[in-house]
Amino acid sequence: MRVVQISSTPPFSPLQDIEVIQKVLSGEKGLFEILLRRNNQKLYRVLRGYLTDHDEVVDVMQDTYVTAYEKLDQFRQSAQFSTWLIRIGINKALKRIYQSRKVVSIHEVKESQFQSNQQPELKYMQTEAKQTLEMAIGSLAEKYRSAYIMKEVEGMSIAEISDCLEITESNVKVRIHRAKSLIKDKLYQLSASTDIYEFGNKKCDALTNKVMNLI
Repeated sequence: MRVVQISSTPPFSPLQDIEVIQKVLSGEKGLFEILLRRNNQKLYRVLRGYLTDHDEVVDVMQDTYVTAYEKLDQFRQSAQFSTWLIRIGINKALKRIYQSRKVVSIHEVKESQFQSNQQPELKYMQTEAKQTLEMAIGSLAEKYRSAYIMKEVEGMSIAEISDCLEITESNVKVRIHRAKSLIKDKLYQLSASTDIYEFGNKKCDALTNKVMNLI
């Protein structure tokens, strides 16, 4: 099946999610690409709170989108599409973890990657900072790591996280507070960076094309 191309409606469409969903359900399948491109980054970051391998995360993302497309008529307008989508993704990630019995952690990075060469270039320093932050996040237990990434990296609200994880808002706050206390103060200050675990450009295009080929 050929890749569905969108020419009349760009990914950054003025259409609201619910309008896109209604059009997709009416037969304009190609517009589903808008929803992918709007949610790829957030979904990727959330799933990185559960799975360690990039390729595995992308595989779960693809499965999540296909399932969301197949069950799109079950989406209720009372919820946000991104929340509904993330919940599907989390369930799939957890199922994969239990099936494979893998110990979940953020990707392992060789110690040598964290040794500074005392290079003055700002870009190098930023790379070191991002890698160190990812390592610190990876040291957290899964329940703290997932809540921390959703709130501090992706900027989701307490209510959204509560909805996604299906726990109370109070429990969400406790997990986030605990996560912060487990990360060194210096690393926590660096967490304001929103460009860790990037999922854009070629990565975004590749996954989008795969999903559009499958639906």
